[in-house]
Amino acid sequence: MLEHVKVLPEGKKIFFASDFHLGVPDYQRSLMRERKIIRWLENIEEEAYHIFLLGDIFDFWFEYRHTIPKGYVRLLGKLASMTDKGIPITVFTGNHDMWLFDYFPKELNIPVERNPRLLQVGDTRLLIGHGDGLGPGDLKYKIIKKVFASPLCQGLFACIHPNLGIGLANFWSKNSRLSNSESDAKFYGEKEMLWQYCKKVEYHTHHDYYIFGHRHLPLSLPVGENSHYYNLGEWVNHCKYGVYDGASFQVIDFEPQ
Repeated sequence: MLEHVKVLPEGKKIFFASDFHLGVPDYQRSLMRERKIIRWLENIEEEAYHIFLLGDIFDFWFEYRHTIPKGYVRLLGKLASMTDKGIPITVFTGNHDMWLFDYFPKELNIPVERNPRLLQVGDTRLLIGHGDGLGPGDLKYKIIKKVFASPLCQGLFACIHPNLGIGLANFWSKNSRLSNSESDAKFYGEKEMLWQYCKKVEYHTHHDYYIFGHRHLPLSLPVGENSHYYNLGEWVNHCKYGVYDGASFQVIDFEPQ
């Protein structure tokens, strides 16, 4: 269990967002999105009991022993400012930033989670996470994820000079599925892997809400009679966030056009 909250203090809420993908498709548009994310954080700051960032905050991230990717100082500074004020923030790794290690915990006081976790508020149970590699199928990615998560792979990449390693990774990210996102707009019905995963979990253990990212398509789907799956989508096109106020969960558009 990630956290058990008996009751939310009056006026406080729990917030969720996912898939900022900072770094794509180019510097200027990434910077505009970063500024928008900071406006969102400032907008929710007074009400925030806890903020959960559900992965793929960056389109690429690798922590060398003494080096991190260049940029994102506005967001990192804002997150540090919020945790300094005592606002808890938790980050989940995604498939694009699975190489988050100790920088966030040490420098920003933000713990890093790598697997779905249970958040319980009173009697309400929320299962939250990024969502990559869950559900049936997608065997190719699951194999790649195991390779990338291995200490051997991480150690080998760390041997590459940052100028080359980060440069190659950024080149690859520009050709990621987010940069060619037409397929992400397609709803696969009963074949939605995360939806199938939620149904399987619900069969064994009840959760009121399943909240994930990764999919890039905002979704709201029933899992059982008293259970629901939400996907928050990404911030390149949708800019949605989730909020739980102690009574219900909803997905909200931030600065909708």
